Amino acid sequence: MMKQKTLTKSEMQVMNILWDMQRGACVNDILERCPEPKPAYATIATFLKILTEKGFVDHKKGKGKQFIYTPLLTKEKYRHQVMNEVKGDFFAGSIKSMFSYFVKEEHLSAEDIKEFLRILEEEEEETL
Repeated sequence: MMKQKTLTKSEMQVMNILWDMQRGACVNDILERCPEPKPAYATIATFLKILTEKGFVDHKKGKGKQFIYTPLLTKEKYRHQVMNEVKGDFFAGSIKSMFSYFVKEEHLSAEDIKEFLRILEEEEEETL
């Protein structure tokens, strides 16, 4: 699979709506779920065209002149792709360096760290 481009903030908002809907949607469906102030119809249509060109969504003919847009990848798959890019680009592929960064820079509480340790222990038990 070809490496997909990263989403802009506005593209991400449209994709989040599509992912949350869990079904295909037309421009009006997406507009209904946009926060105020709502963008213009043409703006959403343009973002959907860009998302189609980038390979994030596909479309098919709906009623009349409408197109129904559906995501071509899940939010989880996109998150995985982006986090792998962040890990590679900023942390030389090291999950240890990445984790250390978040521990230090995000000022994690003792409870947060305990939760991470619990998750690590569960993962370790599952792999045994």
